[in-house]
Amino acid sequence: MTKPALVVVDDSPTTLHQLEHDLQQKYGNRFRILEATSCQQAIDQLREMNVQNEPVAALLVDADMPEMQGSEFLQIARALYPKARRILLTTYEDSRAAIQAISSALIDYYIMEPWEPPEANLYPALDDLLADWLAFYETSQNQLRLVGHRWSPQMHEIGDFLARNRIPYQWLYVENSSEANQVLTQLGLSLRNLPVVICPDGSYLVKPSLVQLAEKIHLKTHAEQPFYDLIIIGSGPAGLAGGVYGASEGLHTLLIDQEAAGGQAGTSSRIENYLGFPVGLSGSDLACRAVIQAKRFGAEIIMPQKATKVRLDGQYRCVELGDGTELRCHVLVLACGVSYRRLDVPGIGHLTGKGVYYGGSVTEAMTCIDEDVYIVGGANSAGQASIYFAKYARHVTMLVRADSLAKDMSRYLIDQIASTPNIEVKTSTHVIAAHGKQHLESITIFNDITQAEQTLPATSLFIYIGAEPHTEWLKGIVRVDEKGFILTGSDLIHEGRLPEDWALDREPFHLETNVPGVFAVGDVRHGSVKRVASSVGEGAMAVMFVHRYLDNIALRT
Repeated sequence: MTKPALVVVDDSPTTLHQLEHDLQQKYGNRFRILEATSCQQAIDQLREMNVQNEPVAALLVDADMPEMQGSEFLQIARALYPKARRILLTTYEDSRAAIQAISSALIDYYIMEPWEPPEANLYPALDDLLADWLAFYETSQNQLRLVGHRWSPQMHEIGDFLARNRIPYQWLYVENSSEANQVLTQLGLSLRNLPVVICPDGSYLVKPSLVQLAEKIHLKTHAEQPFYDLIIIGSGPAGLAGGVYGASEGLHTLLIDQEAAGGQAGTSSRIENYLGFPVGLSGSDLACRAVIQAKRFGAEIIMPQKATKVRLDGQYRCVELGDGTELRCHVLVLACGVSYRRLDVPGIGHLTGKGVYYGGSVTEAMTCIDEDVYIVGGANSAGQASIYFAKYARHVTMLVRADSLAKDMSRYLIDQIASTPNIEVKTSTHVIAAHGKQHLESITIFNDITQAEQTLPATSLFIYIGAEPHTEWLKGIVRVDEKGFILTGSDLIHEGRLPEDWALDREPFHLETNVPGVFAVGDVRHGSVKRVASSVGEGAMAVMFVHRYLDNIALRT
């Protein structure tokens, strides 16, 4: 197989030669380094390579090329190789233009000239970009095939699970794919057997549970040991941060998640305001990096496993899983997160998973090509989804209950939405009914200002509203507020009095629940800031209090 290419475009022979030399020295064993002295030469070369189905990993172009700007070239090249990483070579004086190109999603990164020494100013950025590209490219060569009905809730559940665990797959809908029906005939299966997951080796699973699927794709579904220093329930940003810091500081650490790493943030198509990532990154990318970090330090991660019960046994905390397994630990961290609140309107329950979805992974955008998409919600998650879906859908309509996006959405997202021509925002508007027999066919919306009611044809409705904490299973163990969010630290102290069941002669640590040695972090905690950076900070901070708690145990014993 042809090695993936790194395409370098610069009209300066000296710069071109130096960059080719540096790239060859670092990446020559894994990539072909191709040069072009003009944008048109590079475009012709890319078109020829595209016809031959030759892979391109990255495009590096000088910002100030004579016949067209480097950013213009990258925009043309994106149509030929949308997955290739796009990098602008620029000077300090032109950095503002590069930042604007990042904001408009024209480029993935920019590198300042001169980049000497490359070990500090070239390779680290490229290592990161190429690692992301390779992870997708190498697995996509052996992707799964998912055969089923487009409007099947189980089909959607399986696809979402695979996407969130970064397992490439191909949708094959029996409604419009001749390949899907051919595959079923070859396997001797009928429509009653759907959905079917077909593996690269030819084996297949009929109507698999998520645990069966996880085992098939070699995810770890069971813990290696019965006892851990630290068990973390949930692997969103808070849980993953706790896992990284706990394991790196020598704690025998286990993370348990019922779905996939990343939590609700893992479904975000692009997080652009997270410190240190100027070009932004997807929630899936962030989760993947954190998982690698946690595992490198020795943390175990099992999924999909659902924690169903917490039991106290003296100084030990016991966690019962859905499969009946019980695990024990010194310290338990609850990072079980939240889910989007269910929309309670006529018709919507029957159509959930059949055109109505809560949240949505980036893969769902591909099923909405040239269709009209409706998104309910006015916070950042809805804004990020709208911008991403707009790349594929014919038209995206945001249905926002508030009278302005400014109430709950970051300014940078509001600006991007305003500059995206196929996104329409309907404020003071909400869904009052959903209609359809086998799948969603239309929705009825109501405007609070005009009192106008309108029924619109619709096949895809994505809902991003509110937050419901995953705490039902903790009733009777930890204290929660009226909405179900876990109370911690000073929030447990009422009129200067500690909780009645608090048995220690100290106040609860910050992030500690009413049960000593049980902490809560991230979105599930009462009073938390619903931002990725805050969740990461809480997960890291919790480990400091974990050590304090363990030190106190050692003193008492």
